[in-house]
Amino acid sequence: MSQYFEVQGNAKLNGSLTPQGAKNESLQILCAVILSDKKITIDNLPDIVDVRKLIDLLKGLGVKVKKYNPNKYSFKADDIDLDYFSSQKYIADSKKIRGSVMLIGPLLARFGKAFLPKPGGDKIGRRRLDTHLNGLKMLGSDFQYNEVKDQFFLGTDGLKGTYIHMDEISVTGTANVVMAAVMAEGKTTIYNAACEPYLQQLCKMLNRMGAKIKGVGSNLLTIKGVDSLGGTDHRILPDMIEIGSFIGLAAMTQSSIRIKDVQLSELGNIPATFQKLGIQMSFENDDIIIPEQDLYEIQTFIDGSILTVYDAPWPGFTPDLLSILLVVATQARGSVLIHQKMFESRLFFVDKLIDMGAQIILCDPHRATVIGLERKSTLKGITMTSPDIRAGVSLLIAALSATGMSTIHNINQIDRGYQNIDTRLNAIGAQIERKNN
Repeated sequence: MSQYFEVQGNAKLNGSLTPQGAKNESLQILCAVILSDKKITIDNLPDIVDVRKLIDLLKGLGVKVKKYNPNKYSFKADDIDLDYFSSQKYIADSKKIRGSVMLIGPLLARFGKAFLPKPGGDKIGRRRLDTHLNGLKMLGSDFQYNEVKDQFFLGTDGLKGTYIHMDEISVTGTANVVMAAVMAEGKTTIYNAACEPYLQQLCKMLNRMGAKIKGVGSNLLTIKGVDSLGGTDHRILPDMIEIGSFIGLAAMTQSSIRIKDVQLSELGNIPATFQKLGIQMSFENDDIIIPEQDLYEIQTFIDGSILTVYDAPWPGFTPDLLSILLVVATQARGSVLIHQKMFESRLFFVDKLIDMGAQIILCDPHRATVIGLERKSTLKGITMTSPDIRAGVSLLIAALSATGMSTIHNINQIDRGYQNIDTRLNAIGAQIERKNN
């Protein structure tokens, strides 16, 4: 049964929000439990669809899973059922979540073989697997691709360390290669590695388990392979994408919101980028405080030219927040060019914002110019459909700030990345009703 949101606009919110655990980190960490036959405890997991699906996949593989509460689990992969690979259930379940691709590296490292149907996830453009597969091939694995069934088969007689220059700065690709390399024979050097906080968290966890990874936090990782890994306890970082979403929500709805326990040191340039749009904020310990603000003005470059915001590998601005920035800019004073370099379909949701009354020029699949309305006119509520996780929350923010009622369909996309978002926002003054079709 599908569900949809009915969202009352003109929302005025007030209160505190605590961000969930990071979705992107959680998927990497969960795949890493395959590397050890010892107990691994993970805390602050977000209770979201994608995490639950990946935990179900691990259970199917034979991992012993104990749930302490909705956000804390322990895992013990001491009796893996490799025959589960060939089951129709594994094929069907792994297709539903793109994070399942990161099971390949751990399975190859520990068992010498892996199988994966082409994974699913957001329809946001071309998301190739070449970086993953080429890196694993350089470590000594063979792979075959069945075009008819859209399935990958990988195997190795033993992974061996080598020099790898990643052909793109892929977070999940780097994670996959790192998880394979920690148990490969000899030394592996990974250059042009992603260095997002989530990947740093993975490397720190693996080192606590007995791995030997140097260069954590840089784009040059050196790994000395070990024979086996032990157990550990790990806590997931707060989700930087949800934190950015809450900053945008406060600005768009002219609300006063405190975002608690954000771990500011791990947010990079996210707060500064929102400040370029004129959003005021202050910092108190690890909290971000967004005051009620009637109008915010987009900065220009020093020479007076229009501000351009684009995504880039860490420590650049994360592509997952460009959709939020775009929505926030619709009510600002001034204009901004949003340049989404990574995914060619992620800006196509702007047609819904245009229908709501926003002034946006979609230049091409990667660029959109937003001309701020300065609150001289408000967005109006409409019926729309969420195309992906981040666009879904962007549309939810737009709906909360709009005049009248909005209906958002396909909210399972939002549920994939945001834990009980309707309940949490309703607690500080929103009116979001979840209904069944």
